[in-house]
Amino acid sequence: MALILSIDTATERAVVCMGDDEKIIYFTENADQKSHASFVQPAIEAMVRETGIALLQVDAIAVSIGPGSYTGLRVGLASAKGIAYALNKPLIALNTLDVMAKNAILQFRQEDLLYCPMIDARRMEVFTAVYNASLENIYPAAAVVLTENTFQEFSNKDILFFGSGMPKWKAAANRPNARYTTVSHIHEGLNTLAINKFHEKEFADVAYAEPYYIKSFYTKAATK
Repeated sequence: MALILSIDTATERAVVCMGDDEKIIYFTENADQKSHASFVQPAIEAMVRETGIALLQVDAIAVSIGPGSYTGLRVGLASAKGIAYALNKPLIALNTLDVMAKNAILQFRQEDLLYCPMIDARRMEVFTAVYNASLENIYPAAAVVLTENTFQEFSNKDILFFGSGMPKWKAAANRPNARYTTVSHIHEGLNTLAINKFHEKEFADVAYAEPYYIKSFYTKAATK
């Protein structure tokens, strides 16, 4: 049985959790996106203290690598890589949209529903993808500028939209089969996908793993 420490700081709500193949053992979250960097290490220390489980007992470290907040992605990945390197543990990289979709699938459990997570990317742009109930990707992850014709190919499908980018799509869309919701218990999908990747031995390279930005990331220095 695998024991996984998972970190997700990719979106507005950060999560640190520990789980195994059967259950979530511990989780805590932070809703202040500006303080994700100061949240992670104290959260891990609290987890060790309250569970009595030392980090050396963990089988792998999982982290949501994006898409999402550029700063948040770097915070989460740096923390996960540092722990994995120091303890010589495997690193598991998870797509944030996959995690969001898995959470929704676990919550709604409707086989005939499509699931569309949306991460706000400012203005009318979102990071998004579309999945079926088996978490098969039927619309690849992309940065999409929303218009009235977006997702036209799914106009006759029942599709659930959720995430931080959902409200502006709801305001702009006219889809009779669209449903809009807030997805809760975000730690469950994180743990489930991490456990699956661990058993499939899908590990990332601790030295070379990078955030999955989708869009190119530019700094002021890079544009000079």
